[in-house]
Parts: sequence; C-alpha cells; structure tokens
Amino acid sequence: MISGIRVKVCGMTRVEDAQLALKLGADYCGVIRYDKSPRMATESQARRLSNSIPAGKRVCVDVSPTPQELEAHGDLGFDYFQVHFDLEVAMATVAAWSGIVGREALWLAPRIPPGELFPENVLAFADTILIDSYHAQDYGGTGKTGNWLGFAELMQRYPDTRFVLAGGLNADNIREAVRVSGARMVDVASGVEASPGIKDPSKMRAFFTALAG
Repeated sequence: MISGIRVKVCGMTRVEDAQLALKLGADYCGVIRYDKSPRMATESQARRLSNSIPAGKRVCVDVSPTPQELEAHGDLGFDYFQVHFDLEVAMATVAAWSGIVGREALWLAPRIPPGELFPENVLAFADTILIDSYHAQDYGGTGKTGNWLGFAELMQRYPDTRFVLAGGLNADNIREAVRVSGARMVDVASGVEASPGIKDPSKMRAFFTALAG
C-alpha cells in the first residue's frame, strides 16, 4: 500500500463486506444512518456491524443529526461519528456535536459549494475533516470526483488537521488522486460497490491492489 495511506470503506450494510474490507487492509468501516441515503443501514444492521467490526474502526455516518440521534449512534457502539452538514448550520450546533462525542471522535464533513471558502471555524470542533465532492442534493456517495488540487491546498494551509479525501474514488483513479491531492487518508464507497450498500469483492480487491501497487 502507498506508504502511510489510511482507508475507510463506507456504506456498509453487510457484515461479510466489512470483514473483507478489513482483511484487505481497511482502517475504518463506515455505516450510514441517514434515512435518505440508499446505503442506510437499519438499526439492527448497524448494531450487527458495530458488533462485528473491531473497536477503533467503527464509523457512524449521518447528516445533521439531532443531539438525541447522535447520542443514539453512540449507544450502538461506534467509535467515530462522521457528520455531513450544510454551511448554513449554526456553529452552536456543530459545537453541540463536538460536546456530545468529543472532538477526537467527530469527523466533520461540510458540504462546500463551488466557489465557497472553506469554513475554517469548524476546525475548533473536530480534529478530522472529510472533504467530499459537491452535489446540490446529495451528501456523498455520488461517484463524482472532487477538487484534488484544492484538497492539497487545504492540507498545506491547515497542517494540524487530519483531512480525508472522498468522492468518486476507485481502483482506476486512486493512485492519481493520492498523488495530486497529497491525501494521507481516503474514503471509498460507490467505487467498490455492486449496488448501493452492497460491496463488490472484486472491486474492493482491485482498489487495495491499486493502492499497494
């Protein structure tokens, strides 16, 4: 694997997919609890996945959860909480998320429209920031690649923040994405799927082989 690259495979709904991802070298498995996502795991699926994934590798993904919803995700046994949100969300809300799970466990994923500046005030509330490609209606999982050069600029501007590159990554482009962006952590979902929420073993193997090559 390219030296030092950490990988999160997101959109898990089946234990067997998570187990294969971990066997191939995934550092984290993401489970989506946002009810408008085609990759949403039910509560029973999420609990089963959380119980089967080793501690320290379990990431729950949601969009602008209420404090009660975020606390419920914690009750399912997740270690990290990836929260997508629009820039209009009040910083008081972001601060509340950080207060509930802690800045070390909170991964913030602001939805940044083209031409908008990075909202650096979110850095006060989380150590990890996920940068996904922008889509007007959807939050991640669109298969659309993002601005890799812009990602590299963010990493240079905020060297103390852990940035995660997401958006349209697959076996064919992952090496170039890492080269251009300088990413040290990547997030893949649709690029290793047979259908939303169902992973394709051959695509997952190809993705990790590409990173290893």
